[in-house]
Amino acid sequence: MLDFIYYPVSGIMWVWHWLFSHVTPDTPGGNGIAWALSVVFLVFTLRAILYKPFVKQIRTTKKMQEINPQLQAIRKKYAKDRVKMTEEMQKLQREHGFNPLLGCLPMLLQIPVFIGLFHVLRSFNRMGTGMGQLGMSAAETRSTGNYVFSADQVQNFLDARLFGVPLSAYLTEPVTEFQAFVTPGAEVDFTRMNIAYVVVPMMIIASIATHMNSRASVSRQPEAALENPQTRMMNNLALYIFPIGILVTGPFFPVAIVLYWMSNNIWTYGQQHLVFGKIAKEEEEARRLKQEKLKANAPKPGARPDPQKKKGGAQPKQSGSVSLAKGGEEESATEADASSKTEDSPTSGAAGSKPKPGQKPNRSGAGAGPGSKKQSGNKGGKPNAKRGGGKRKR
Repeated sequence: MLDFIYYPVSGIMWVWHWLFSHVTPDTPGGNGIAWALSVVFLVFTLRAILYKPFVKQIRTTKKMQEINPQLQAIRKKYAKDRVKMTEEMQKLQREHGFNPLLGCLPMLLQIPVFIGLFHVLRSFNRMGTGMGQLGMSAAETRSTGNYVFSADQVQNFLDARLFGVPLSAYLTEPVTEFQAFVTPGAEVDFTRMNIAYVVVPMMIIASIATHMNSRASVSRQPEAALENPQTRMMNNLALYIFPIGILVTGPFFPVAIVLYWMSNNIWTYGQQHLVFGKIAKEEEEARRLKQEKLKANAPKPGARPDPQKKKGGAQPKQSGSVSLAKGGEEESATEADASSKTEDSPTSGAAGSKPKPGQKPNRSGAGAGPGSKKQSGNKGGKPNAKRGGGKRKR
């Protein structure tokens, strides 16, 4: 049913075994090392393929932590309207380019590979009667191929030993199934205690490595994210439940699966520090460039700020000064025109006469008599002080 998973997994493992079988010595112990390395590099191949999704997962997690206060505010605001809350949260996530699926993608892709590897390893020995097992005899299982592996390679795998135990043996395996790991009629060369000596330390190492990786990830979370109840729950699962789960389920998995967990955690530890270090350098570089830009735009000490850089500073002042200048010119032209008309008027009386001794010249051209008020156009009867139309006393 899941052949589309089993064949690729067994194919990658076959390639690495072919490579390492030409490097390691052709002995049962050497074959065990070659098969173990094929499992380890199967993990490394998968994690290398998932490197970019892993980086996106880290960036998505950091972005989630940044917008988490806004999400909490939306939850509080629309606590009674679940539909509106969902719409606003999705809108906020789209604005920040946040995709929750990217945070789960690496883990989701590792699940089918784990299932595929577990099934392929168990299929080397098909004497069992459980799910995925065929209940074969020892002779039948040693002469039956396993997906891309031929019958000879299956026999080579069953004869291979890592620290004295087969790679597909597990701690709770029935003793009757041990016959598949030796040639028919031969005595079994290992015991359940030998499997425990190999599996239990590997389980402990894998469990501690899982805890340390989770701890390194949690230590990089901001305080605001740690206050979220859901985040705390997920952190507790990663810190304690998952490592304990490895210890509890380890006895039910083949030696190669526990080796898979160990190598996967080793890769995760190195990759996590590499990616977090790279992101930290990018953030530091972005902060440095921002500070340099602010420093370049800031005025130098003692220098006046450029008025052209102020918003709305130069244009309104310029237009206002032009309007005032134009208004002044128009007013001056109006006064000059009015003065020239007064001088040309026949009622001016003394327009061309010389002033008496001690008297200032009347530049407005208006007469000194009572009729001058009427001629100046002052309807109110009061002297026009501005145009000099009033009678002056000596």
